[in-house]
Amino acid sequence: MLEDAGALIPFFEGAAPVIAPRPARPTKPHYLGHRQRLRDRAATTFLGMPDYEVLELLLARSLPRGDLKPLAKALLMRFGGLAGVLGASLEELKTVKGVGQAAALDLKLVHEATARMGRGAAAGRAVIGSWSALLAYAKVAMAGASREQFRVLFLDKKNQLIADEVMNEGTVDHAPVYPREVARRALELAASAVILAHNHPSGDPTPSAADVAITRKVAEAAQALGITVHDHIVVGREGVASLKALGLF
Repeated sequence: MLEDAGALIPFFEGAAPVIAPRPARPTKPHYLGHRQRLRDRAATTFLGMPDYEVLELLLARSLPRGDLKPLAKALLMRFGGLAGVLGASLEELKTVKGVGQAAALDLKLVHEATARMGRGAAAGRAVIGSWSALLAYAKVAMAGASREQFRVLFLDKKNQLIADEVMNEGTVDHAPVYPREVARRALELAASAVILAHNHPSGDPTPSAADVAITRKVAEAAQALGITVHDHIVVGREGVASLKALGLF
């Protein structure tokens, strides 16, 4: 026995000393520093950044902690791409686990700002003369929506945009349209012409027989009041179709 500070410690000659293992250091989460690296890359260029990383940066505004890559990828898978994520409604976004009101609102804010930029490019000029700007705006505003919506662009005598209004929203493949409502609203706005527009959430912009039929009905109702229907455009993720260009009315 050895005596140490009054304590008796057993000692066995020739025995190997027992060394207690040191406690393991806590492992840092793999995503620490990832956000800052993304921000640093974005500050230089967005070129080469995949959609999920752009979405991560957007989500980081309202979700200050945690690994956002799985959530970003889940959103892209759920809505079929970045346009679908931004085009989804607040309630639809919140069905994805991890997305609350604040995150959903931030995503919708980006979509609204982008749509207003496109609408501004078409407003104040003759829409017929800035057709490419109109189509670009329609794609941003409608292509990513998960439900079908029917919009009407009301034009004055110079074919300048007076108003762009969603007349109805429906299901994934149908939005009811009432020709008399379109005509009545055109009279209220003193519109001389209209352009009809709706989206196909399936992505394929090919007009259906029902699309052709309702176009003709709206055109008949409008013509009786001296209002011209310039076109009916169908918007999908795969492109935009013009019923006028296709000779369907």
